[in-house]
Amino acid sequence: MSLRLGDIAPNFTAETSAGKIDFYEYLGDGWGVLFSHPADYTPVCTTELGKTALLQEEFAKRNVKVLAVSVDSLDRHTGWIKDINETQNTDVKFPIIADPERKVATAYGMIHPNASENFTVRSLFVIGPDKKVKLTITYPASTGRNFYEVLRVIDSLQLTANYSVATPADWKPTEDVIIVPAVSTEDAIKKFPKGVKVVKPYLRYTPQPNL
Repeated sequence: MSLRLGDIAPNFTAETSAGKIDFYEYLGDGWGVLFSHPADYTPVCTTELGKTALLQEEFAKRNVKVLAVSVDSLDRHTGWIKDINETQNTDVKFPIIADPERKVATAYGMIHPNASENFTVRSLFVIGPDKKVKLTITYPASTGRNFYEVLRVIDSLQLTANYSVATPADWKPTEDVIIVPAVSTEDAIKKFPKGVKVVKPYLRYTPQPNL
């Protein structure tokens, strides 16, 4: 059964390219991104892991730890990481989980019923400090993930978790945000001293409050 937004992300222990980990302990009180790959030595996933490694500092600035999972063995991970570093001009330091028994893939609903039982669908989960699932995205094998979009969503999630706002379509950090309907305009004027722009009674903007 697939995980839904708001569900508790299952904990697990696993062997990884960075040693054995307990998922909850690894995340600590921070955020996490867990994303799956059908198998090692696949071309699209090679570019994805490379891009993630190149963005490791961006994830770290947001207190986000990244893990990848593949059903292949640690030995294959080791060889694949060398290829990723060579071809993508990077240094993969985040853990890649070895999941040959598909325990993690099954717990997170990554086994597609219409595909080979050995292949995980290409799912990505963002997990909050409360260990709840905040975002799920599943991609087809032919389309590489957009990790800048993942970072953008994390920025939105972290902002809206602490303020009574939502982010509009195509929002990027530093742009105006939407005041949630639960806050009256009268209260919004007090709550958001940078100003409130009322377009409609239900559509009100304010500058990003944490800047």
